[in-house]
Amino acid sequence: MDASLSLSPPSPQVCVVVIGYNDAAHITDAVRSALAQGPVVREVIAVDDCSTDGSGELLAALADEDPRVKPIRRAANSGGCGTPRNDGIEATTSAYVMFLDSDDVLPPNAVDALMAAAARHDAEVATGLCVRRELPSGRESPWQPVLYQKGRLIARPELRTRLVHDTLCVNKLYRTDFLRRHAIRFPEGPFTYEDFVFTARVLAAGPRIALIPDTVYVWNVRRSATRLSISLDRSGIANWRARLEAHRQSVEILAEARSPAGTAGKRLVRAARAKFIDHSLRMYARELTTRSDAYRREWWTATRAYLATFDTADLDAAPAPGRIIARVLLASPEPRDLRRLQEVAARPARLSPPYACLADGTPVWSKDLPQAQLEHLLVRPIRLLPLAVDAELRPQAGGSRLTLRLHELYGRVADAGPTTADVELVPRGGDGPVLRRTAAFQPEGPEGGREGTWLTEAVLDLGALGGGVWDLRLRLHFADGTARDTTGRAVAGPGLLRRTVLPSRRGILLAQPYATQAGNLAVRLAPGIRGVAGVAKRRLARLVGVGGSRASGGTGASGGR
Repeated sequence: MDASLSLSPPSPQVCVVVIGYNDAAHITDAVRSALAQGPVVREVIAVDDCSTDGSGELLAALADEDPRVKPIRRAANSGGCGTPRNDGIEATTSAYVMFLDSDDVLPPNAVDALMAAAARHDAEVATGLCVRRELPSGRESPWQPVLYQKGRLIARPELRTRLVHDTLCVNKLYRTDFLRRHAIRFPEGPFTYEDFVFTARVLAAGPRIALIPDTVYVWNVRRSATRLSISLDRSGIANWRARLEAHRQSVEILAEARSPAGTAGKRLVRAARAKFIDHSLRMYARELTTRSDAYRREWWTATRAYLATFDTADLDAAPAPGRIIARVLLASPEPRDLRRLQEVAARPARLSPPYACLADGTPVWSKDLPQAQLEHLLVRPIRLLPLAVDAELRPQAGGSRLTLRLHELYGRVADAGPTTADVELVPRGGDGPVLRRTAAFQPEGPEGGREGTWLTEAVLDLGALGGGVWDLRLRLHFADGTARDTTGRAVAGPGLLRRTVLPSRRGILLAQPYATQAGNLAVRLAPGIRGVAGVAKRRLARLVGVGGSRASGGTGASGGR
């Protein structure tokens, strides 16, 4: 816990602005989490964006319980998150303000920690760690954890350009007079990704920013919800166009940032564009194989046009995987190689064969796209190279056999000398044991592997694991002392998607290797008679001709469940 929490509680001077629309199921929890922060919270302004589900009545009841709750009901729905937050900024009479969405919560002591840091450093903005909590599993992952490893003061944003990576507005405490003095507001109306623009306006104003390592916001992610949140609903091209527009406006705002050296705007813009390539571009490129042809064409055209506004230095500043995707997009007027791009966009990145190069040996994306040059692959550290490992798992009694095939990459693998692979089967969600093995590589192909592949096999006892989904993780070791963490690319073979009954320590186990959306090898395990009986029933149905139409409808083993 941060030492700031041991200080005396600040006097009541913080307003928490809670916004919601038709979220009666969660808004009470959000408001109560703000009230539970204690006396430091002077008021909770709850803005109901013209809900029709009884949210207004719930807020009125909360106001009756605690006079700090001040509901505001909008007469018409604004269509976005910016307008109700602006209402809160205008209505507050507190010295500091922060924002909370109706489906999220503030963890205990969050406001105390932020307020103490703001007071100690005389900072216009104090910010802490946000965690994304997947529901219903409860699994948590930190958002931009590199920024929040330790407490510190950033005198001016351009001195820590990574601040542009945290575009959230909700894990921050703002001095109210700072926002009003610089006329910093959210975009009004149905503007998606309004926090991108708001954050850019904050950074361009050059505030002193206090960072703390405390968790100050819990972002609840409900992927199974009937109505997905704006940030999760990426199915339509309108979402991507909205993201491009928000980023374009943010860059224009950051370009106007001023500093004593006169370089603030340029540095912040370069960082923002690098972040766009590494985060937004990679995230949406990973999903292209699941989209319609019409979506892909529109996405490709819009993205090429936007990337054309970047200069060469912007591309060079971005991490390598996103830079590869950007170069392919700029070089090709039509969508192409989507599966391969998806693998480059994954984390960790993977560049699958075939590999091509120019006459002078410069690596390129492919023979028919030599404009997309990948010269960085010749000098990039082996621990960061997008190495490709094919993986095939054949479940069988007595030990399931995993075969790994490591591909050469422009001579870099041979130069490093692959020695062993640490193999892990990791439970998705983190609940369960991890199965570990180590296996030695042997060269395969011409010239002792220099232009071919390296092969290794490991025998895995799947029966030692429980039910659930298990992901393959690999650490490749090399003779020069380096290592690369990666995944295995699921290859078609006798074992892929085949359901096999295995003995286990708890009786019997049903195992099915499959390829994830990113093409990685994983395995589903279902223990007990019920799982096996279900498979037997489906097989019997197919034999008698009853299950044919169901299998073709995508509910069988090949249905991608």
